[in-house]
Amino acid sequence: MVFRAEPSLKHLLGWLIAGTKGGMTRSEIIVVLKETPQNANQLANRLNKDYRTIRHHLEILSKHGIIASAGDRYGTTYFLSSQMEENYALFEEIVGKIWEKAKDDIGQ
Repeated sequence: MVFRAEPSLKHLLGWLIAGTKGGMTRSEIIVVLKETPQNANQLANRLNKDYRTIRHHLEILSKHGIIASAGDRYGTTYFLSSQMEENYALFEEIVGKIWEKAKDDIGQ
């Protein structure tokens, strides 16, 4: 029997933000939800993104415990999970490293 260890939050955020195509959108969602809980429609309007795109990223973030929700259907409100709230500085560190790398890549 093979056991898979739970990835650390640092590795999980690195993968969700830097290691996948939708990472930038997911990071934008996290930043907005840090400010205030919102539903999918509010996020789509705020970020000027397609509603279905936002729903997709909300599902991924929820699945991995980065965000939590309350309510149901269209009224579902999303907010950062307590684990994410407690480790928000780690998220900022990861995003900062991505921006630094992007700036370095552009400068070359």
